[in-house]
Amino acid sequence: MIEGVGLGYAYGATSVARDIDLRAESGRILGLLGPNGSGKTTVVRMLTGILTPRTGRVLLDGRPLDSFTQRVLARQIAVVMQESAGDLPLTVADMVMLGRAPHQAMFARNSADDHRIAASVLRRVGARHLADRVFNGLSGGEKQRVMIARALAQQPTHLVLDEPTNHLDIRFQHELLTLIRGLGITTVIVLHDLNLAARYCDDVLVLQEGNVVAHGPCADVLTSELLSGVYGVGVERLETSRGIQFLFYPHDAGTEPASPTAPVPVPVPGRPDRRADHRKE
Repeated sequence: MIEGVGLGYAYGATSVARDIDLRAESGRILGLLGPNGSGKTTVVRMLTGILTPRTGRVLLDGRPLDSFTQRVLARQIAVVMQESAGDLPLTVADMVMLGRAPHQAMFARNSADDHRIAASVLRRVGARHLADRVFNGLSGGEKQRVMIARALAQQPTHLVLDEPTNHLDIRFQHELLTLIRGLGITTVIVLHDLNLAARYCDDVLVLQEGNVVAHGPCADVLTSELLSGVYGVGVERLETSRGIQFLFYPHDAGTEPASPTAPVPVPVPGRPDRRADHRKE
């Protein structure tokens, strides 16, 4: 379980997170939602120890986060942030192998088991064929899958991901989130796509301007009224056979999504304009 109690943070005089309480229950997926600038990434950085909260504290399975050594913490939490992994000319296999470091003795060579685990997680994220490629030469979506493979190579008990579906096409978005859901470990995940959140998260925490506006099970929290107020758009919630689905539209479009208009035929030079014939009928 990952728990934040009264978390607050400010960059200089600008407060970006205030009195935030959250709980990612054991074995469940907690989605962090909210518009750009609502504080999601700052919260993730506090939960993982990248940032030290100005107020409040983070607990990992009931123990203060700052009581763990970095090596022990790396065995407990794997983190995938949006930032690039740097400019080192590492192959994909080498990058994923870095995830095994918390389990190795100092200066130890990679074991056969390390290689097996690295190959397995690359296969699970659909990137086994990239193993010999240089990481910096990959596309954004390929890099994202490799970074997730590196996190899985840590064999963590907790997983924290900041927009892991960024750069991924629709197929890999769903394959990745299905994979994460199948891990059965405590997960905190930042998502912008509310339909993905509704489909794959157990619980959500909704942020707005650094404040928590809702926290609880998806089905209870993700209402049309709440999402419309937070995101500033019209929201229609549909109950489908595959779960909750949302439609979005501008507020000034009325209470229903605008219907597409039929295209107006345009005369093509050299062809008769048959619109006149229709008007005679």
